[in-house]
Amino acid sequence: CSLQAGLAVLLKAERLFHSSYHSQAVHIRPICRVSVIRATCLFLVQDASCLAMSWELRQTLTVVFDFFSSGQGKKDWSLFKMFSRTLTDTCPLASQSKVYVDISPKNKEKELLEVSPPPTSVHEAIVQGDKKTYAVYDLLSPSLFNTSRSLNVQLKWKRPQDSSEMPIPTLHAQRYVGGYGLQTGEICTLIYNTHPYRAFPVILLETVPWYLRLYVHTLTIITKGKENKPS
Repeated sequence: CSLQAGLAVLLKAERLFHSSYHSQAVHIRPICRVSVIRATCLFLVQDASCLAMSWELRQTLTVVFDFFSSGQGKKDWSLFKMFSRTLTDTCPLASQSKVYVDISPKNKEKELLEVSPPPTSVHEAIVQGDKKTYAVYDLLSPSLFNTSRSLNVQLKWKRPQDSSEMPIPTLHAQRYVGGYGLQTGEICTLIYNTHPYRAFPVILLETVPWYLRLYVHTLTIITKGKENKPS
């Protein structure tokens, strides 16, 4: 469908590349297609004797918009504000096409935000130990484009937010470059886990600046003041 229909309609280059952050990635991995049928259930197994292999291709685009610091002074947003476009139709080749909006309330006693138009469904999930609520817009649902040929998802705060700081995510990170040149240049990444008792597996993907050269033997990982050997 290219840029004619579906979610890719929103991928307007001049809007994406002027955002606070954007990242594109292509993930390719082999997947074993060995299947074992037991009773009425189908189990997919992976072992060393895999005879049939498939390849999974996954493309991702991550974009961060920051309207508050850009001078608008509001945290309200919409698809049109971010991309200068709205969704007009679904791609006929897509088996599923959905938009998820995180509507988890910061204050559990009062709902502070609302989304429009009303979502086709609501999905709840546990993410890093916290309960999350998502408004789901299914582009394949016939009722979604009945009233209008344009879908502009909007999120608004019902009342002005207080001046208290936003809650810190369970997992968050900071990253900076220190030193200079090839001799003393270094990349430092600080990863925080604020969960009171749960540990999480972490996969770290670094984007190395062109002016730094990294050597694997200089990698050090320090956890709670002690050196930690990565797996």
